[in-house]
Amino acid sequence: MHPATVLLTCSFILLIAFYLFGGSKIRRNGQALRRPPNTLPLAGNGILFLQARHKLFSWFVKCERQFGFETFQISVPTLPPGVVINDPKNLEFVLKNEGIFSKGDFFKRRSWDLFGNGIINTDGELWKVQRKAGLQFLSNTNLKALTDVALPKYLDNSIQGLEESKEGSVIDLEDTFHELTTALFGFLAFNVEIHNSHPFSRAFDFASGATCERFQNPLWQVTEIFFGGEFRKSVAQVKAFGSMIVSNAIQTKQDKEKETKLDPSLGDMSGSLIHSLLDSIDDHRMVADAALNYLSAGRDTTAQALTWTFYLLMRNPSQLEAIRQEVSTVLKTEPTRDHAKLNSAVFRPASMPYVMAVFYETLRLYPPVPFEMKQCEQATTLPDGTFLPQHTILIWCTWAMNRSQLIWGEDADMFKPGRWLENGNLISKTAFEYPVFNGGPRTCLGKKMAELVAVQVIATLVFKFDFKAVDDQERISKNSLTLPMEGGLPCYVSTRST
Repeated sequence: MHPATVLLTCSFILLIAFYLFGGSKIRRNGQALRRPPNTLPLAGNGILFLQARHKLFSWFVKCERQFGFETFQISVPTLPPGVVINDPKNLEFVLKNEGIFSKGDFFKRRSWDLFGNGIINTDGELWKVQRKAGLQFLSNTNLKALTDVALPKYLDNSIQGLEESKEGSVIDLEDTFHELTTALFGFLAFNVEIHNSHPFSRAFDFASGATCERFQNPLWQVTEIFFGGEFRKSVAQVKAFGSMIVSNAIQTKQDKEKETKLDPSLGDMSGSLIHSLLDSIDDHRMVADAALNYLSAGRDTTAQALTWTFYLLMRNPSQLEAIRQEVSTVLKTEPTRDHAKLNSAVFRPASMPYVMAVFYETLRLYPPVPFEMKQCEQATTLPDGTFLPQHTILIWCTWAMNRSQLIWGEDADMFKPGRWLENGNLISKTAFEYPVFNGGPRTCLGKKMAELVAVQVIATLVFKFDFKAVDDQERISKNSLTLPMEGGLPCYVSTRST
């Protein structure tokens, strides 16, 4: 090898080594932070991040068990320095200081193609405008219309589909829940009828998985040149759908007679979400981004949470029976005892603490958004004394935090809804110990709506049907920004005699 080539190669290796291990200014009490196991001399943690998602979850749990609440440093070639936080006090500081910690360029560059200027991908005034529009739409009046009229109607459609399935046939419950939430949130967001089989749904699912891979692959800009054709096609389909919906909404808004008649059979809704966004934002492309962000946030996370709930219930039949007992108790207080004409609107979180406990415990073990990240807009110091230079990446793995024995006890890996109950009453954790619904100014807008939907769906379906898994296989998640189940949830469903 030519001496100049050897010199250049050695210089390049030394440069990378300095960048990964010598150039970082991240310190705690003047000392460099510890690094996780399997950190390599040149690749840092880059190779670890290329592995399958469920293996990455296990790695984060292993790190949490080793480091506890101690902040530790990670490194990937070509990326800014980063840290992983597990201490609720640190997370509280991050979530309450929007001016210091933002979505950041690292996140936005990877998610821009899919989410654009939607609320998932923005900071500052643009985020505030979209959040305000969401708050206005999710009024008590609209939530009441959702739970009393819209959800029972769409849930009845799901029940009918399950009842009409052939005996002994395999039902994919994940598909059932996605159909339910796609129809429900399509109505809420756009006032249009959308089904899970719609090309938009399939395109969005693929684009979400491909976007997730960008966060694990430091060379995504190169690999997508050769292998990104399907991703680009999927994003184009999603954007075309968004543009069409906005055009239809504008036409409807201009027709005053249509504007006041969203769908009389679905309750007294004060307009759809997209109308609220059109009232607040002049840029129609931005409106499309915002509406698609809201649709995906509500549709996907809710359906996935329900899927994991029924997965756990089928593996824990005693908890399933406890739900049926609570349902029976609630129904005894209702004027009508005709269970064949059961109105799911009678099931509400306040009267069903055990169902809520099951839902919260599912979200603990299977959080719909298993990873979160922020980027430092300015240099700062965490409550534990860790100094972070500007542009530092902060990661917290909700999946791992929710399995922390320091927070949840030695049985943290077990499915125990009872941990959420005290004398029969539902108890709570802070958003920083249990960050499933985010926290601070960005606390999830749809938290109350998700709880209302979950209680109705879980209580109604558990009461009306028996569920049996096709096999005892442990389910894992597939690649996505959220937590869809790999291969769906195939099971046998039969109608109970109630």
